[in-house]
Amino acid sequence: MTANPFAFYRGSAAIQAVDLSREPRTGVDVTICGDAHVANFGIYASPERSLVFDLNDFDESAYGPWEWDVKRFVTSVVLAARQTGFDEEKVRAVTLEAAAAYRTGLRQMTRLGLLDRYYLRADVNKGRRDLTSQQVLDRAIEAAARRTSARVVRKITRVAADGAVTIVENPPVLAHVPEATEQNVLEITRAYLSTVPSDIAVLLSQYVATDAARRVVGVGSVGTRCYIIVLTGPAGEPLVLQVKEAAESVAVEFGGATAGRSPVFDDHTHDDEHGHRVVGNQRVLQAVSDPFLGYATLDGHAFYIRQFRDRNVSIDTETLGFRPFAEYVDACGTVLARAHAQSPGAAFIAGYLGSGTKFDIAVTEWALSYADQAQADYRTVQQAVANGEFAAAAPGAAVPA
Repeated sequence: MTANPFAFYRGSAAIQAVDLSREPRTGVDVTICGDAHVANFGIYASPERSLVFDLNDFDESAYGPWEWDVKRFVTSVVLAARQTGFDEEKVRAVTLEAAAAYRTGLRQMTRLGLLDRYYLRADVNKGRRDLTSQQVLDRAIEAAARRTSARVVRKITRVAADGAVTIVENPPVLAHVPEATEQNVLEITRAYLSTVPSDIAVLLSQYVATDAARRVVGVGSVGTRCYIIVLTGPAGEPLVLQVKEAAESVAVEFGGATAGRSPVFDDHTHDDEHGHRVVGNQRVLQAVSDPFLGYATLDGHAFYIRQFRDRNVSIDTETLGFRPFAEYVDACGTVLARAHAQSPGAAFIAGYLGSGTKFDIAVTEWALSYADQAQADYRTVQQAVANGEFAAAAPGAAVPA
């Protein structure tokens, strides 16, 4: 978080949740991502093995004000554009474009029938030019092809003398855990099987868990319990699952959002299981989700489980020129609109935003002001680190969980 203002913003969703809780709101709630900044969109493989562009982080998902997602998104556009080095005129222009993409995207979605908008998704293929610039897309597609379970297994494992495939440690990022903890991880995995579709449960029953290790994860999740498990099939085929701890959404804990899940769910038996919340909201917000998604709770800790490295890749906005950057954030705004369009309140939001540019201008002005505040907060943290008030790793260094 100390690397730059945008990195700080990515890791400070809780701070913004508090700030947003004090803001006026329309009173219309939808299923929200809760952390819809531009780095939380990306490309991944669908169950049909095509590539899809969509939201890809749901740890902070909840049922809350739609405008919280939009404000977090457009502020991230400002900070990412400044980090890339654009002048303030271009920063304002690209933020206006992103806001307009959300507004017009939602209007278009609500003109579709419910089933049409449900099935709508942003497929990504070489030669397609309506997501972002072709060169950027092609690089991302090539990178996605390399991010597979088979590749990660070759990179992080070795075959032991007894033939078992084991993880090679790379501390502090990747390290084995005590035997008791490893048994807990395997117990979590067994409980998880009851939460996946029957076909996935049958498939996984034919794999054997070979090894497990703790893996430190990204900016906003450092400090949470996170593990990877290497599974091996009968023909030696690898599959890697990620087991990640899920805490209460900051939108609820610090922002006072209505609830973790939409009130359309009458069964409240899982309300305190945050792994269940993450998985359920992900399925609502994404056009298509990882079929291996599931959840479990052990010793008071909630987890969600998913396939690790299934051709997922993010686009580094710092490498983009102005027009590719604008096209990318336009795509993010449209995808966010598609996610919100799944909730019953979407038609009201589309009408509230209207067909003119008043909303675009207003939310851009808000975002520019809030980005200034986030940069001031970043400088405060930097000074606190310099004063020795708390320890921090050097920018880019891994922090042990």
